[in-house]
Amino acid sequence: MIRAAEPATHPSSALPKFSEDWALFLDVDGSLLDIAEHPEAVSADRQLVESLGKLRSRLCGALALISGRPLKELDCLFAPLHLPAAGQHGLERRMANGRLLPGLELPEGFAEVEARLALFVDRHAGLFLERKSHGLAVHYRKAPELESEVLALAEALARVSSPPLHLLRGKMVAELRVPGHDKGTAIAAFMRERPFAGRCPVFVGDDVTDEDGFETVNALNGHAILVGARTTAARWSVASAERLRAWLSELAGVNLSENTREEA
Repeated sequence: MIRAAEPATHPSSALPKFSEDWALFLDVDGSLLDIAEHPEAVSADRQLVESLGKLRSRLCGALALISGRPLKELDCLFAPLHLPAAGQHGLERRMANGRLLPGLELPEGFAEVEARLALFVDRHAGLFLERKSHGLAVHYRKAPELESEVLALAEALARVSSPPLHLLRGKMVAELRVPGHDKGTAIAAFMRERPFAGRCPVFVGDDVTDEDGFETVNALNGHAILVGARTTAARWSVASAERLRAWLSELAGVNLSENTREEA
């Protein structure tokens, strides 16, 4: 089910053997959850929430979400769990003890960038502007023909603020965000703290926005796992979010057939 992705043309059938000394870091959209046309059209089912809760206990608390979503959205998706998490690609972070670390100040000109993006989105059907506390994401999944226009505008607007915003390209989305952190720096910070410190880091992600995390985990002699298939720094891969969820359920000891019967 999970294969080595280095190189992509010669995958290994081996799977990194699970160990209770892992520190498990999980991307959300495209990894734990299937990507939807709209960010608000996704949900986490009871089985996944149960699996994450049991895995967190099995790992003595060393499980965290590493996502582009804000923390408040992660809490809503995975309620009643209140997991350690890095939101907005590391610009928000909640430690295992529940402490929320202070965010960065918004750069001068951020409001102007937001206004100009909003005007552009309003003029083009199929676009959606996702407003975050430290970032602005234009989704064009429903209007893929506008990709070049979206990217050109994002590149131009990145230079409007001082300091410039960082342009992050994902799957059918362009995000302008405050610079200073990424998924790799978030994982590195968790690995300096209890209960993650001293463990073997494992990061699962699907998008190019997860490559910083893969590189950090590789540098720490951990396991980087890609969901999907593409050129990547990850050394392992799983075919889909559905298969990843099944693997996590297996590791957590959640009985898939019993859960299916209960929900039928």
